[in-house]
Amino acid sequence: AGVYLITRSNFVFDNAPTAQLAVVIVGTITLLFGAIIGMAKDDIKKALAASTMSQIGYMIMASGFGPAGYAFAIMHLLTHGFFKAGMFLGAGSVMHGMHDEVNMRRYGGLAKFMPITSITFGLGYLAIIGVPPFAGFYSKDKIIETAFNAGGVQGVLFGSAALLGAVITAFYMTRLMLMTFFGNKRWAEGSEPHESPFLMWAPMAVLAVGSVASGYLLYSGKAIVKWLAPVVDKDHHEHTEFLPPIVVTTLAVVAVIIGVSIAFIKYRGELSERAPTEVSIFTRVTRRDLLQDDANEFLFMRPGQKLTQLLVKTDESVIDGAVRAVGSSALGSARGMRKLQTGYVRNYALLILIGALVALFAALVVTL
Repeated sequence: AGVYLITRSNFVFDNAPTAQLAVVIVGTITLLFGAIIGMAKDDIKKALAASTMSQIGYMIMASGFGPAGYAFAIMHLLTHGFFKAGMFLGAGSVMHGMHDEVNMRRYGGLAKFMPITSITFGLGYLAIIGVPPFAGFYSKDKIIETAFNAGGVQGVLFGSAALLGAVITAFYMTRLMLMTFFGNKRWAEGSEPHESPFLMWAPMAVLAVGSVASGYLLYSGKAIVKWLAPVVDKDHHEHTEFLPPIVVTTLAVVAVIIGVSIAFIKYRGELSERAPTEVSIFTRVTRRDLLQDDANEFLFMRPGQKLTQLLVKTDESVIDGAVRAVGSSALGSARGMRKLQTGYVRNYALLILIGALVALFAALVVTL
């Protein structure tokens, strides 16, 4: 929704360069943050969720580059819809076959038992890491190219960040594939992994086709660019090239190779069912989502709790106290007036006499 909102509001952002830069920065931080978190997740759903966060970061980054990036932001939104939806369904299929187990350290070797799931998931994997000619290659490659074409120091920084994100994406997705579908069997005794029924794998197969072909179909003849040009780039023109496309493509492919190679070296052997505890500070921090929960608790939750406690005390002592004081005053006045209502005629006669004397005295004072 955010990607669509920025792209559809292009006429606003095109006249606000500072806002566009802020969008690019937020997108860059998001894509790296999500990718780094995904590196240490053993829960298959959380790994894919972190991946989704990272890929949305790519889309936001592209949309911040203005007319040069709007089409590619939407293109990546569409291609990502195919391969990520397919992989989430694939994760559900794996969980179904593994009796709701989500810990990838208790998977291993599932390709033999779930061939259709592993193939459809694998096609989505090839798409998301950007292997040509799969869908993610076209959209992510163009986003990286657009980042470099921003020019100057900013272009180098944002382009390099996008390439680093590609390396990390290839790493954590290869890690996920190896831990789930390959390697040694690590599931518990009594588990009987099995392929999902037709009704479950049929949608995965359809999405796998999109994971393969959607990128080419959307970019062939610059179809997505021409389709969106009347809306996002009315004065369509060729944008400045900081690096030739072939160089960017080569860098993107090299980034994928690096990420896959590192993951393969680290996770190709037998894995333990338990996550290692003797790890680096970086790994511990990454497992804790880069301490974002700790930061939120320290910066917002605890101060919020203190503020709430202060407001509660203020409400009880000041506001409720004032209300109670009004009630107590009214009650005290009523009790005082009640003492005058004795029920004895002689008391009432005495009060009338006193009142008459006071009135007479006042009249005399006035006349004198």
